Amino acid sequence: MSRRNFLKLCSIAGLGFAAPIGMSSLLRADETKKDSTAYAGPFYVVFNASGGWDTTYLMDPKGVAGINRLYKEGDILTAGNHRFAPTAKHIEKGMSNEDFFAKYGSELRTVNGLDYSVNNHSPNARYMATGKLDSLAYPTFPALVAACYGADAPLAFLTFGNYSATGNLVPMSRVPYLQSLNLLAKADNVEGIATAPYHDPFVSDRIERALEAQFQTRVSDSRLPRVERSQSMLYSAQVNSKALQRVVPFIPKEQAKERLAQQADIALAAFKAGVCVSANLSIGQFDSHNNNDPDQMKLIPEFLAGIDYVIRKAEELKIREKLVVIIQSEMGRTPTYNNGNGKDHWSIGSIMFLGPDIAGNRVIGATDEKLLLIPINPKTLAVDKESGIRVRPEQIHVALREYAGIQSHAFSKQFPLEIAANDQLKNFWN
Repeated sequence: MSRRNFLKLCSIAGLGFAAPIGMSSLLRADETKKDSTAYAGPFYVVFNASGGWDTTYLMDPKGVAGINRLYKEGDILTAGNHRFAPTAKHIEKGMSNEDFFAKYGSELRTVNGLDYSVNNHSPNARYMATGKLDSLAYPTFPALVAACYGADAPLAFLTFGNYSATGNLVPMSRVPYLQSLNLLAKADNVEGIATAPYHDPFVSDRIERALEAQFQTRVSDSRLPRVERSQSMLYSAQVNSKALQRVVPFIPKEQAKERLAQQADIALAAFKAGVCVSANLSIGQFDSHNNNDPDQMKLIPEFLAGIDYVIRKAEELKIREKLVVIIQSEMGRTPTYNNGNGKDHWSIGSIMFLGPDIAGNRVIGATDEKLLLIPINPKTLAVDKESGIRVRPEQIHVALREYAGIQSHAFSKQFPLEIAANDQLKNFWN
């Protein structure tokens, strides 16, 4: 069959793949110009300690009144303005608090005494993810920022678990394994084998040009919203297929053994290739109702090691300066042990941040010796027991929207977080 006849048959068959309407220039451009459409950052990573971490074994140590059994108040360590529980002697593997704060304390901003308001997993996870406790419609912050800055990216919002609602603003992408990413990135090859393309480069190029011309003709002739939308979706599939090929050089040859590292390799490859804006990373089993200390001493070091892995790999890929890290859990643990040597749900906890233009070596808020929060002055961010406010997730999310520069975006306005002006946190990132 001649190439001309082949293309004619393609046209008759109505072959088409999609990109949002108005993005036809992507297919008219040469390969260099296509690469310039890649999302260049910042890249947002949310780490979720799913189940509820024990903050007194991490960034909010106590060592008094039997709250902890592995250290005393005099054993508490510091790194700059950070106070943290000593864990190096109590862990078998992973990253100790000592190593984590020594390495990242100067970049780290911690909030202690965060009020979750309730202490049930589902509403708390939703509250921490979206800043909205009483609605199932609101998107998570990583989904919102992905929609605002890169909704056309093929894997704009990656999630590996935990609460992941999108508000119907952006697709939610799940890529569980490196092999899955490899197949996505090599979708134009038979079973992802580089030496077995479905078409040779000449044929692929001619098909692509024919599809673009066909798409433009159909769009200009059609004004029906359903037809226009379906053609747009089909067209962007082809653009996304091309964009995903950029991921290939950054896919590790072997899958990591650790849970967060496995997720991180996928997210970082997508970041580097410019096909992803944000990722929701998560590991579970923090819900330590039984044997709190052994469980937390296993999970917290694993969690910190995963964060360290992401930052180190981002540096190797030369995107660390664009990486925004949010470290959170949906609840804390009680200040007392139950009959099973565990700790139950506690509605007060902490959150940590690091990234570009986030002033580090800073701790905002506090809890008292009973692990009850101490209010803060929203203007100065200093503790203020008399006239301060209780910091809740919606205030954190307002600050995150401001940090990302999306507070005035139409999508953010579609999902408002209504906080009185006097209760908003001023200069939160300074």
